[in-house]
Amino acid sequence: MSSEVENDDFAALDVCHDHTPHSAAMNMAIDEALLEYATIPLIRFYRWRSSALSFGYFGRFTDIARYQCERDLVRRWTGGGIVFHGEDLTYSLVIPASDTAFAESSISIYEKIHQALCDALSETGSRAVVAGVVDCDPGSATVATRTGISDAGYSCFANPVRADVMIDGRKIAGAAQRRTRRGLLQQGSIQGIDLESDLAQRFARELSTDRSERKVDEKILNRARELAEQKYGTESWLRKR
Repeated sequence: MSSEVENDDFAALDVCHDHTPHSAAMNMAIDEALLEYATIPLIRFYRWRSSALSFGYFGRFTDIARYQCERDLVRRWTGGGIVFHGEDLTYSLVIPASDTAFAESSISIYEKIHQALCDALSETGSRAVVAGVVDCDPGSATVATRTGISDAGYSCFANPVRADVMIDGRKIAGAAQRRTRRGLLQQGSIQGIDLESDLAQRFARELSTDRSERKVDEKILNRARELAEQKYGTESWLRKR
């Protein structure tokens, strides 16, 4: 059970509901730009301009090339496998290195965020649990799989790993991370369930009692446009491996 006393995963949290649909490259670029400028933990909820597919930094382009004609493809800065986007609720959470939460292990942060999501889902009667399927780091280059798909190209939602969110044995939320000297970025997707209009608000509420609403300002957007043009939107980045 969650409560106003228990849900202080972060002492303070900026919350951004980004209602402007972006291209896949721009979404990834905004996430990186937010990490560059973050001074306190921030969560951004966002959607996609068109059907998209993101795959982890260590993934192989050949594993997703067949989708190029039907989806907006992008290589993430974070790890993990293939995620299909379009009908999902996607979020990014950034933790600056100056925040005390940054000192925690990656898997501990992953688990805490997903427990908060489970608590938010439980408010509507959903019996969501944090899984203990495979003992692995969500940012790792190699993740155990249950299918014949290679580690680099595994489908995230077909292959639950430790601390993913499950309902009735089915994965409905997963995430991947990137840790730098500036901070930690976690990118997550929630899908395969009825995404009620207030799920994002309830999720944020479970993460912190001290929340401030903010927008993606022009400084972030300008930096993101640079990153999209020079990195995420380029063929060299897409075909890096």
